[in-house]
Amino acid sequence: MLPRWLILLALPALAQDAKTVIKDEAAKKLLLGEHKLSLQWLDKAPGKAIVIERNGTLSLNGEAKEQKGPGLVRIDGVVTEVAAKTFKFRGTIVTQVSYLNGGKPCERKGDFDFLIKGPRAFWRMQQMDNPCDQAADYVDIYWK
Repeated sequence: MLPRWLILLALPALAQDAKTVIKDEAAKKLLLGEHKLSLQWLDKAPGKAIVIERNGTLSLNGEAKEQKGPGLVRIDGVVTEVAAKTFKFRGTIVTQVSYLNGGKPCERKGDFDFLIKGPRAFWRMQQMDNPCDQAADYVDIYWK
């Protein structure tokens, strides 16, 4: 039998390998592939986010950078659940804007919810409060 401390250390890694729960096949189809990624503080050129499936797990990776300056949003992790107008994401999201957090990157790790509201053509991260500054970050992933 494995020691309890070793099992506890392995739990986060096991969770990353868990299969994505699919509650809506049409939503999964919409989520798979390449999308535009944006953060409202960045100049108008959106970046790219890609959702791929490997062994039943959807992974989400992407980045958008300002054309001038250090601004960016980066996302890296797995989709843990997909439903009709929402998906749950577990991983890392980094934002950086010259006039927030002293211009330093702000890293968030954990679980995040992305939701489509009304007629919008994008999923918006619902944990908008920037933990590094007094601001709301709109991290959006647009449909194909």
